[in-house]
Amino acid sequence: MNEFDQQRVESFLGKWQGSSGNEIANKDSFCLDLCTVLGVASPPPKGSVPGDPYCLEKNVKMPQSTGNIQQGRIDFYKQGHFILEAKQGSTKSGSSTPKRGTRAYDQYMQKAFIQATAYAPHLSGKPPFLLTCDIGSHFELWMGFSGDYGGYGARQIIKLDDLLKADIFDLFVDIFNQPQKRNPEKIRAKVTREVADDLAKLAYGLEKQQDDPQEVANFLMRCIFTMFAEDVQLLKGEVFTKALTTRWLSKPSSFKLEIETLWKTMDQGGTFGFDSILRFNGSLFADATAFDLDKKQLEVLLQAAKRDWSQVEPAIFGTLLERALDAKERSKLGAHYTPRSYVERLVRPVVIEPLRQDWLETEIVVDQLLKVEGDELEQTKKQKKKAATQKKEAVNLIKEFLQKLRSIKILDPACGSGNFLYVTMDLLKSLEAEVIRRIADITGKYQTSILDQVNVSQFLGIEVNPRAASIAELVIWIGYLQWYFQQFGNTSPPEPVLQKFNNIEYRDAVLAWDSDEQPAIDATTQQPRTRWGGRTMKHPVTGENVPDPQDQVPIYSYINPREAVWPEADYIVSNPPFIGNARMRELLGDGYTENLRQVYKSKKVPNTVDYVMYWWHKAADLVRNGKVKRFGFITTNSISQVRLRSVIEYHLKQSNPIKLILAIPDHPWTDEGAAVRIAITAAELESSSVSNVVQLGDVIFEGEGKTPEDSADLIDIAWENVGLIFSNLQSAANVGSCKKLQANLQLSCPGMKMTGAGFLLTKEQSTNLGYNEAVCTPKVIKKYLHGRDITDKPRGLYTIDFFGLSISQVQSLYPKIYQWVYERVKPERDMNNRKALRENWWIYGEARATLRAALKDLKRYIVTVETAKHRVFIFLNADVIPDNKLIAIALDDAYFLGVLSSRIHVTWALAAGGRLEDRPVYVKTTCFDPFPFPELTPEQKQKIRELGEKLDAHRKQVQAQHPDVTITGMYNLLEKLRAEQPFTDADRKYNDKALISILKSIHDELDEAVFAAYGWSQNSSDHEILTQLVALNAERAAEERNNLIRWLRPEYQAPHEVNLQEPIPGMTTTAETTITPIEQKPFPKKAKEQLAAIRDLLRTSGGEWTLEQVIKQFKVTQRQKPVINDHLESLEWFNILVSSNENGVTRWLYAEVEK
Repeated sequence: MNEFDQQRVESFLGKWQGSSGNEIANKDSFCLDLCTVLGVASPPPKGSVPGDPYCLEKNVKMPQSTGNIQQGRIDFYKQGHFILEAKQGSTKSGSSTPKRGTRAYDQYMQKAFIQATAYAPHLSGKPPFLLTCDIGSHFELWMGFSGDYGGYGARQIIKLDDLLKADIFDLFVDIFNQPQKRNPEKIRAKVTREVADDLAKLAYGLEKQQDDPQEVANFLMRCIFTMFAEDVQLLKGEVFTKALTTRWLSKPSSFKLEIETLWKTMDQGGTFGFDSILRFNGSLFADATAFDLDKKQLEVLLQAAKRDWSQVEPAIFGTLLERALDAKERSKLGAHYTPRSYVERLVRPVVIEPLRQDWLETEIVVDQLLKVEGDELEQTKKQKKKAATQKKEAVNLIKEFLQKLRSIKILDPACGSGNFLYVTMDLLKSLEAEVIRRIADITGKYQTSILDQVNVSQFLGIEVNPRAASIAELVIWIGYLQWYFQQFGNTSPPEPVLQKFNNIEYRDAVLAWDSDEQPAIDATTQQPRTRWGGRTMKHPVTGENVPDPQDQVPIYSYINPREAVWPEADYIVSNPPFIGNARMRELLGDGYTENLRQVYKSKKVPNTVDYVMYWWHKAADLVRNGKVKRFGFITTNSISQVRLRSVIEYHLKQSNPIKLILAIPDHPWTDEGAAVRIAITAAELESSSVSNVVQLGDVIFEGEGKTPEDSADLIDIAWENVGLIFSNLQSAANVGSCKKLQANLQLSCPGMKMTGAGFLLTKEQSTNLGYNEAVCTPKVIKKYLHGRDITDKPRGLYTIDFFGLSISQVQSLYPKIYQWVYERVKPERDMNNRKALRENWWIYGEARATLRAALKDLKRYIVTVETAKHRVFIFLNADVIPDNKLIAIALDDAYFLGVLSSRIHVTWALAAGGRLEDRPVYVKTTCFDPFPFPELTPEQKQKIRELGEKLDAHRKQVQAQHPDVTITGMYNLLEKLRAEQPFTDADRKYNDKALISILKSIHDELDEAVFAAYGWSQNSSDHEILTQLVALNAERAAEERNNLIRWLRPEYQAPHEVNLQEPIPGMTTTAETTITPIEQKPFPKKAKEQLAAIRDLLRTSGGEWTLEQVIKQFKVTQRQKPVINDHLESLEWFNILVSSNENGVTRWLYAEVEK
């Protein structure tokens, strides 16, 4: 900033500072003047450059799930640089804009931020800077190089006259011209790489002196922390650098003794020369051993000391330090490392996003509590008292969230040098700072405590490499202390500075045993057994990589091997070792590998999996048992291969299963300096309501930059919101989110459950009891079919059905049959625990009154076997009693049998139903009740009806002529025919009787007709079918909310229904009509939970919702109805919902936000 810059700023302030009241008239002029004062180019006229990458009044299109486009407009925009939203507060009450310093003004400015964040995802890349300004007062600035700006509390306030300060002026110039100069990740990465180079030189020199490598590493770590402590003012007066320049360089022999004295003092606290030293303690300075350094080495140390250690990036520092301290890893120091943004790609969705969601819900409730009645400057005493009470409640709610942040635990069970733990801590500290700022916004003062904050003890690690474990502890402490001094300035932390939390455990993470102190002894030589440690060296002759004979690690005897136990944690994030199954014995040893596989064999982990899957299994197990909320892992991209995904499949299908909430199947990564391909997966409990959005990422572009950070910037990931992610990391529609449809209700039900084998009769037994099959008398004896009777050869069984008769009627009308049941059923029922079954022993355990009512006027009905290899639907005569293992559907129209038998419904049933071992289960509540039948013409319906009749008749005719042909046999052969597998001689003989080609032809015609009825391509994939059915279910559910129900049997389901047709296009109704849904949900008691329930309803159901429709979804009292309206308005204010108004009716819609 030069003299001319200062003059321009003063002129700018003279025009704008203190101005108020008319943002629309002033904002363009203000923005153009800002360009002038900064000496940067002004935007060209709007429309003069395609896409308007730099302009005033930037148009933004925001697509909605309904297909509509919401139009937005950004006040000032530069692509890849910034968004600026301008407001202009007033200096007095009663103006068109709120008075500065009032609660209304705070909300006014907050809304500008919310609006800007709503625009950002719909631009071609989120700009790294987001600004709002009150023209005449100040700017509010957010930085989001990671794509996340944080919340409103994350802002930096810059007064207008702060532009006179050189650092602020330069910041604004960079925002306009070179925003990446301000990217903290790149700035700190550069400093860190330079520091690592210094340390590598020093380590190399010390190792040439034959010093012990581990002692060298510990010595350098003490040097590192000392230099860091000096730069953050933990060591006052540059005590270390001063000693280097004034004493040790001129007299190197004094270095060892005096630095050891300094470190001993740092361990215990005290004085060093004339300087007071804090007590650091911890394990780092317990051993104060140093080395003699010559002048050249001390010069290298001084060069390192002059670096800005306060700007070291712990996310990469640990990796670089590990390489610098290890002679065999030092060659990789210039190789690529994992940039911080890659780590965030896992940490954010697993840990930060659920916490941010919780914080947003808290903010919305706080906003509701702080709303004032009328003009806050003219409140009554009663209103002021109410406002004070609500303000206190709001602050307490924020403190409650803050306490939650300060109590959660994060575990990395393969923490290496601590980069995942540090990044998680840094992001949590950012959120904590934002929350603290929010309290300050409300109370006018910061309420911070040096003793009560997110701290090192919350970040737990397990690491088998002792050096890496020590580095991890150092990295986390450096990261924590960087934050500490950012929050508390020069205030010293409580002593001891480095507390012994023992949060990084040095041990194996997946296998435990009683002792590793007893090496395995070779039976021949009686010497301890060793194995190659995995490192290679160049062969002196061939130049090829060969095993390094010096790299030997001991082989231990494993006494009582067992699964390792992990410390309690809320979230798990980790990057376990990339060791393939084939190399486990080579790198881990035979004994370890055999014991590991044996221990986990009982845990359903097959021997074929890679090493990383043992971590995946343990984390999934902890989530399923309710001990961990979420986990996420970096694994090799082979995780989706059959031999590995069995572990994922197991946990997706067990009772209390997990669900994958995020996956990137193929992503670049760096492992030991080499470029590799990895997969990112994250999961939580399937029943969890936290993650209603499941995302699948596809890396669509990669580039090579000068640094790892530059390369990371070039990666472009296409995100897709999907319903489900399978174990192969492919997506599927979320059929589980579909709603039961009124149109399908009261028609489907499992068959009768006997609860007494004595109800069943053979043909001979039925005849002996007087049954005459020709006239079907007595009526209480009926034909009976079980699932096996449908799929296999029918057994010809009958059943006794006394439903609707009292015990006296049975005795009087059917004494012989009564005695049969009395002797065979009653003894069994007398032992039953259920009172109703003991007392009504002559009636089926589940007599299905509702099913009987639905079948009353039908001559036939549809059934399918609940658990069967093939999903087949057939007609049964109405006088046949279905067993509990049959799902009965009270429809007699062959049109429905045709649709249910089509590929469309079978695909749906396989996805929506359950499984018993390898056999699909047809669950009527998820397979039939939500299934949307097509809207079709009478001609289409008739065609499907005829094909349905043809299908049912063909199968029955074949079985009548050939009793040995079964449904299972037919469809096994049909499956083979469709797969174009060659028939055996036995197959050909079976086909001659079963006529499978004809069966296939009927099914093919039926599929073609049903696809045409839906208006979909017959070549649709299963995924496309499910996606379209889920969308159609949402459409039908929306219709039913507006009282349009497409009854399947209207004469039975809704005999008194009047409104059976769709509204005529162009006509409007004067009043909104809604119906009560099938299953009303309890309305939560707490405001945060209420907001979440309403948001999730609109997010998962889709479509537009009126107030009355939302109210009808919950069991609410009359007093709670206005609360729902308040919540809808609050969710809209925070841009979570958008609304439209037509004919006086407001409709809300969940705002789709791209990742």
